[in-house]
Amino acid sequence: MILVADCSALVALSVCGSLNLLEQLFTSIVVPETVYFEATRPDKKQAQALKTFLQGKVRQVNMQTYVFLDAYADAGETEAMLLYKQLAADKLLIDDKRGRKVAKINQISTIGSLGVLLVAKEKGLIVEVAPLLQQIEQSDIYLSPDLIATVLELAGESRN
Repeated sequence: MILVADCSALVALSVCGSLNLLEQLFTSIVVPETVYFEATRPDKKQAQALKTFLQGKVRQVNMQTYVFLDAYADAGETEAMLLYKQLAADKLLIDDKRGRKVAKINQISTIGSLGVLLVAKEKGLIVEVAPLLQQIEQSDIYLSPDLIATVLELAGESRN
């Protein structure tokens, strides 16, 4: 299964030390160049971990493909959707709520960072989601209380 990744979800998985789960769940992980440059900017806290993880996973995007966009799409998100189409990928890793809606309009199947954690638990790759959620919460990534409650409920877990 091919996974094309956008930046924010990669950062969230990096924050909780879970990038390795992607390689256990997908046969191929790729990112467009713009996402790579965004994720590995020197001012990003997870830049070095992402630079290491993304080595050999960066692809050029064929700009002849098209996707429907809204006025708020950023370059990385746009290229990730184009690359998804170009490769006939199986999933787009994206956390941005608005971006996920745009992906749906383009008939792009998505999964978010928290979805990856839930699938990993379901497959027995991790024991608990709660400690990883806590690590993400302690970073500068915002997770709404409702989203956290839903993820914990789906995982069959409670707040520690």
